Amino acid sequence: MRYPPTSTALSTSLSAISTHPASDVLLGTSLGQGPAARSSRPTAVILDLFGTLVTAPSAVERSAASTQFAEVLRVSSAVVESTLSGSWQARHDGQLRSTAEVAAHLVARCKAPVSCVNELERLLAQLAHDRLQADATLLPALKELRRGGSRMAVLSDASPDIAEAWSHSDLAPHFDAVVFSCRVGAVKPAPQLFSAALGALGVAPEQVLYCGDGGGDELSGAERAGMRAVRVERRGGPHGLAFGETTWPGRAIPAVEALPSLLTWRER
Repeated sequence: MRYPPTSTALSTSLSAISTHPASDVLLGTSLGQGPAARSSRPTAVILDLFGTLVTAPSAVERSAASTQFAEVLRVSSAVVESTLSGSWQARHDGQLRSTAEVAAHLVARCKAPVSCVNELERLLAQLAHDRLQADATLLPALKELRRGGSRMAVLSDASPDIAEAWSHSDLAPHFDAVVFSCRVGAVKPAPQLFSAALGALGVAPEQVLYCGDGGGDELSGAERAGMRAVRVERRGGPHGLAFGETTWPGRAIPAVEALPSLLTWRER
């Protein structure tokens, strides 16, 4: 999740995640059982973005970005930090509909010159592009999932700059649908986000495996929506920022790259 508010408890370290064998994670049973077990495999995967598909920003990265904002806005980094924290909800829940609106909002909140808006908009776009860079190990795993027959979607709390940069990212071609909070008008774990993802994929919740690092109470939200959920260790390591994280007693795997071994529909 992008620039979580400092007023909300941040999780910069994860308790040890107990991972499980692939078959246990997926079904709680062996994949080697009969046709009934095979038919219960999920036919779609919904994935979180930050901390799951791309690296969650660290406190150091957030500070560096704040410094860049401060230089553009001609204010202190402390003012930028406070403004980013105070505007998180507005940037992610649909109150601001474009990168241009986000830039104008931040300029106004920082009491910076209006002439800074265009430059800040360009910086937001560049940072969003950089944030969506995928690890080299991830794209082959996504290709393998698609070859295996899975329908795939991204579901993420995201601001308009991320939503606008998405289609130009290396990740976009691998997904059938993407649902961003700023487009739906709600943040995780709001039920309408999960409903929107299911509708975009055209699948029933019991057909879906939801995979995320656990921020925003997303895993419990997915289960309440009727999906199965599995946690991944936060991409970027234990110092990646997240908020709204709750204890997860369910299944966990090391990374998205482990999913192809879970979700194979073709007979070997």
